[in-house]
Amino acid sequence: MQFFAGTEISPSLPAATASGNNGHMMYVFNRDGICLLDREWNRPLHTLNAQQDHKLMSGLLFSLKSLTAKMDPTSVEKGNLGVPQLPGQGCSFHSFRTNTYKLSFMESPSGIKLILITHPRTGDLRESLKYIYNLYVEYVVKNPLYTPGTPIRCELFNIALDQYVRSIS
Repeated sequence: MQFFAGTEISPSLPAATASGNNGHMMYVFNRDGICLLDREWNRPLHTLNAQQDHKLMSGLLFSLKSLTAKMDPTSVEKGNLGVPQLPGQGCSFHSFRTNTYKLSFMESPSGIKLILITHPRTGDLRESLKYIYNLYVEYVVKNPLYTPGTPIRCELFNIALDQYVRSIS
């Protein structure tokens, strides 16, 4: 099944953006900002506990979404900073890069937010995030044992995600 145009679960994967395993971390948040998944592959320094990390990431996304909506040069009506917008509404961001990492972001129409943190030289990951979202739908949403809004504990999803993230980077 396909949820984003041009993105198939099988048989073809989006093209790899670079060589090597450069995926550091992945987060999945629901529309309420609750972290459903927190995966780490290559994170040498742990400075926060998991709950603080989730709050910081959720706040960063909320702030960046508000800022991009406020700075949108095509919209006459700007609204107030901090006012939540519906997914796909207004201007949005896809990624930002620092000297030590790149954060790539995608929000689904249902409000699921995917965040993938990789090496700073990693290319555009929008198609990869769509593919990961389709993995989420196939292995988590369609799982009759999964209760929406609870942490994701699906071994098949974790295996598919690990395998795919190791192939990207």
